[in-house]
Amino acid sequence: MREIVLDTETTGFNAEGDDRIIEIGCVELLNYIPSGETYHVYINPKREVPIEAQNVHGITTDFLRDKPLFREVADGFLEFIQGDTLIIHNASFDIGFLNAELKRVRRPIIEMGRVLDTLAMARRKYPAGPNSLDALCRRYNIDNSNRTYHGALLDSELLADVYLELSGQRQANLELAAEARPQLNPETGTNINSRRRSTPLPQIRTAEETTAHEEFIATLKGVSVWSLYQDK
Repeated sequence: MREIVLDTETTGFNAEGDDRIIEIGCVELLNYIPSGETYHVYINPKREVPIEAQNVHGITTDFLRDKPLFREVADGFLEFIQGDTLIIHNASFDIGFLNAELKRVRRPIIEMGRVLDTLAMARRKYPAGPNSLDALCRRYNIDNSNRTYHGALLDSELLADVYLELSGQRQANLELAAEARPQLNPETGTNINSRRRSTPLPQIRTAEETTAHEEFIATLKGVSVWSLYQDK
């Protein structure tokens, strides 16, 4: 199963107005495990970045001047996310901006049916909150000390860890790893966690069965394949 943890940074809050996406970050999960594959891009919004937004993510207008336009990265972005489930914190915000940008360049929009909102998950699990990304990192002892500013790729990496905790997959992965780790019997040195066969091994042939088998082999013409393995 492939899932994509996604985050964006923007110039403001008005997706349908003149605010624009300026950064996209994605982290690929395969069967709830980060694969190491990521997608990250800065985008020139063709407008000024307000100081209020800069104070959140630290991205300036000057920094973005030589970055590609959204229409230049749209196809690469859509190719990366494919049709897989998107994991987003406060998904309506990011999807609102992404779909506004996709509409402007006449690309297919992202349907909410393929989106899993971790903010909604957190609110169901912890109705008293707080449920911001920072708060959830603190709750789960996830190191977010590098998060001086918001950043799309960094936040996606943190959210991947939060999602695994919220969904219970972190503990499941740890349990699977523990089961797979050899535990030796101190007296015999054998692995006490080794899996038993679901069916027993067949019984060794009796002397009568061995004689009958050899008599059958002798009736065969040419070299029997059985004889090639007798002394192996």
